[in-house]
Amino acid sequence: MKILRVNMANLELRTEMVKEEYRFLGGRALIARFMLDEVNPGCEPLGRHNKLIFAPGLLGGSQISSSGRISIGAKSPLTGGIKESNGGGVTGIKLGRLGYKAVVIEEMPRDGQTYLLHITSAGAELLPATAYWGLGVYGAVKKIQGEFGEHTAIACIGPAGERGLHAAGIANTDGDGVPSRYSGRGGLGAVMGSKGLKALILDDTGVKSLQPVEPVSFKEAVKEYAQIMKESPVVESFRVYGTAGMVNVTNAQGGLPTRNFSTGRYAQAEKISGEKMRDIILERKGKPAHACMPGCLIQCSNVYADQEGQVIVSPLEYETIALMGSNLEINDLDTIARLNYLCNDLGLDTVETGAALGVAMTGGLISFGDKEGALRLVKEIGEGTLTGRVLGMGATTMGKILGVSQVPAVKGQAMPGYEPRAYKGLGVTYATSPMGADHTAGSSVRAQVNHASAEGKAELSRKMQYTMPVYDSLGFCMFISVGLGAHPEVLTQLVNGQLGTNFSVAEIFQMAKDCLAWEREFNRRAGFAPQDDRLPEYFREVPNPIVGTVFDVSEEELDRVHGDK
Repeated sequence: MKILRVNMANLELRTEMVKEEYRFLGGRALIARFMLDEVNPGCEPLGRHNKLIFAPGLLGGSQISSSGRISIGAKSPLTGGIKESNGGGVTGIKLGRLGYKAVVIEEMPRDGQTYLLHITSAGAELLPATAYWGLGVYGAVKKIQGEFGEHTAIACIGPAGERGLHAAGIANTDGDGVPSRYSGRGGLGAVMGSKGLKALILDDTGVKSLQPVEPVSFKEAVKEYAQIMKESPVVESFRVYGTAGMVNVTNAQGGLPTRNFSTGRYAQAEKISGEKMRDIILERKGKPAHACMPGCLIQCSNVYADQEGQVIVSPLEYETIALMGSNLEINDLDTIARLNYLCNDLGLDTVETGAALGVAMTGGLISFGDKEGALRLVKEIGEGTLTGRVLGMGATTMGKILGVSQVPAVKGQAMPGYEPRAYKGLGVTYATSPMGADHTAGSSVRAQVNHASAEGKAELSRKMQYTMPVYDSLGFCMFISVGLGAHPEVLTQLVNGQLGTNFSVAEIFQMAKDCLAWEREFNRRAGFAPQDDRLPEYFREVPNPIVGTVFDVSEEELDRVHGDK
């Protein structure tokens, strides 16, 4: 495997072999080590010393189902710390097939020019992006596909990233060529824009999937893996309702963010539930089950259409429904889908933008439940108005401008769709993860516990935080953990069969410990301290009226989450 370095200042492209210490690192773990080794933690996130890293997982490009996710990393302009943003689609698959461990974007253009990075089996080249800069994501990708082919994988930013807005993400195309699989969190689209890079284009024509080194052992593991996932009731739920199946679950448990995280239950949740969405999709001839990458066993995605059967967006997922639905008291899936489409086209994280809209409503900019007002504000981001720019900077900036203290964010990043006073294990993850408020860093919502009780939640969060980096580093979808989580020996056999290694289960999971240690050390050098591992005061002093409690996990317990044991 090799690393491609792209210097945007002198336009030099250099391929180098992977260092021995990076050999068995991939995805999130590789980014953490790379950032700690090469990036000054005190650098300006949108300056020339930051680096943007595209890294498939260790299994990226293999024949293993759901192992092709892409990790994209940099110092985050939103949090000021390290950030890995994980996305689906085919970017990770094709980058792995092309033999790249990572693509590292360095420096900034000296002349203000903008570029496309085109990578094929023959090599890589930078091409002018003048004809694409300024276009929305959908239009830019369609134009790129017209020139380079529909079979390519594309990672692209929109106007939000070009303008350096901190809520900007990076869109990855799926197996159908649709650019809606977002590496959304942390503002990495703004970092890509600061590098003058509009899109990464991957063409793996003539290149096959990476073959396993130990085919007999690999085949046995793949068979067992497929059987485990097939028998999982959670996987079956994902296939039927998608991630939106969580709406009624979290609402019943008092954990569905409502009215800017004021409470955890939405009276009209049924209208935006996964069950309702499935009925609408079937009625309109959309797709209730859809794979974001070829061969996925889960198919938790969907294709949501309007009343005329025309696609509005794909996919419409739980996090977007929670942040742009109940959080804003918008009870209409069509409106939420249109907000989702606008964000996708502008290149925005729907979680950060939905949270910023909730803060805007609390500050009186528009009223809760104002569908047209929400659509208008998101359109203003595209128009580049002052209000639009503030909104595009995320929830924390919006709160400062409007004088709103009730801002659901940690380390500058907005909370996703789980109310932390109702889901205290996840609240601990929000507080203590190096990533800021991010449920994918250590989700505990499916644990069979009393989520509203503080007892044992620091340890529960710790367990999940020291598990998820393994999946992120291998390139697996996090939902694989609902099946393989109970079968780490199968996970280990898959890795050993593909790579020809002899790792033990403990050695595989050591990757998570190393990853978090590197991330936390980067943040420490960037100036982070224990007081940054806290939820906002509002959540610690004002009860969630549905569960009747504040977030009451003690500061001492929070400080011990990453302590030695």
